[in-house]
Amino acid sequence: MRGRRPRAGWSSLVLVVALATGLASCGGGGESADHRATPVRSATPGTGAPNVPAGPTAAKPPEPVVAGELARDLNTPWGVAVLPDRDALVSSRDTGTITRFGPGTVPPVPVGSVPGFVHRGEGGLLGIAVSPKFATDHFLYAYLTTDRDNRIVRMTYVPGQPLGQPEVLLDAIPAGSNHNGGRIAFGPDGMLYAGTGEAGHKEAAQDKSSLGGKILRLTPDGKPAPGNPFPNSPVWSLGHRNVQGLAWDSTGRLWASEFGQDTWDELNLIRSGANYGWPEVEGAGDRPEYMNPVAQWATDDASPSGIAILGDVVYLAGLKGERLWQAPILGSTVGEPKAYFQGKYGRLRTVVAVGGELWLVTNMTDGRGTPRKGDDRILRLVLS
Repeated sequence: MRGRRPRAGWSSLVLVVALATGLASCGGGGESADHRATPVRSATPGTGAPNVPAGPTAAKPPEPVVAGELARDLNTPWGVAVLPDRDALVSSRDTGTITRFGPGTVPPVPVGSVPGFVHRGEGGLLGIAVSPKFATDHFLYAYLTTDRDNRIVRMTYVPGQPLGQPEVLLDAIPAGSNHNGGRIAFGPDGMLYAGTGEAGHKEAAQDKSSLGGKILRLTPDGKPAPGNPFPNSPVWSLGHRNVQGLAWDSTGRLWASEFGQDTWDELNLIRSGANYGWPEVEGAGDRPEYMNPVAQWATDDASPSGIAILGDVVYLAGLKGERLWQAPILGSTVGEPKAYFQGKYGRLRTVVAVGGELWLVTNMTDGRGTPRKGDDRILRLVLS
C-alpha cells in the first residue's frame, strides 16, 4: 500500500496549482455529480508550463450511465480480456481463477485456475489479455506474481476445455507486497505492452537494466519488440512508480495511469524511450530530462487503476477516489476532468471499452474496501 507522509503546506499547494490551472474543486454527490480533481493540472508533456489547449475546445463528452450488471459476487476481480464474441474473461487476484462473463454468459462461468501464482499484498493474478489472433491461436496472456518474481505467461483457452498449461514468456520482473504493476494489453501494432511497478525499490525505476518501474513492449512470443528504444531490451519507457492502466487513442498513441506516493497520481502520454521521473519527481517536476504528466490528481481523489479510451475520451477507474474520471483528449493534453459515481459503487479497479460502451469493475473485496451485498460486480455503462 502507499506510504503516506504529512503534507506540509498542503493548503498553499492546492491554491497555487489550482490558480495556475484555472481549476477549482467542487463538492456534491450522486451518480452524475461534477467533481473536479483537487487539484488537477494539465500540462504539455515534457514542459513545465501549464497548458490551456489552443483553438476550439472539445465538445462536451457524453455522460456514462449505469445500464445494468454483467456479473456480481466476484472475488478480487482485477484484469478483463474481451473475447471476439464480446463476452470477456476476468481474473481474480487472490484466488488465481479466471471467469467468463458477458451478454452471452449469464451467470458467469469459471473457466480455470492459473498455476504458479502467489497472492501477497497487491500481488497475485493480475492483468490478462487475449491474442490479436485469438480466433486461430486461442492464446490467453496473464501477468502474475510468483514466490520470487512477477512474470508474463500465455496459455490456450478454448471454451469448454481446461486452460492450457502456462508458458513463461518473461520473468524476473521485480515483485513485492506492493507496487507490482500488472496491466497488460496488445497495442494497435500487434505488440504486447506491460505496465510494471518498482516493487518498493525506487532505484529500479531509473535503472534501464531492471524491468521494474517500466512500460515494456514485447512480441507476442515475449521477446523485445522490434523498434524498442534500447538494444535487446523490452523497455519502452522508464521512470514509473506503479503503472496501472494502458490504453490507445484513435491515432495509436499510448496513454497510461500511474499511482503516485504522497501527492500526485498521474495520467501520462507515453513516448518511446522517455523518462517519467520517478523517484526524482512525483507529478510535474518541470525538469527537461523528465516528461511531465498530462494530468495529475491528489492521491485521495484518484488512485487510478485501469483506464479506457472511447471516442478519444479517457476514462480512469479510481480506487481510493471511488469514482470514474472522464477527460477528453485535446491534442497532447486533456480537457477538464469530470468525475462520476463518487462513493456510489466503492473502489473501482478496471474499466474497458467494449464496442460503444464501457464495462466497469468494482474492487471492494481486495481487503481495503467494505464489501456490500453483490460485491464485487461488473457494471455495464452506456454513454448518453
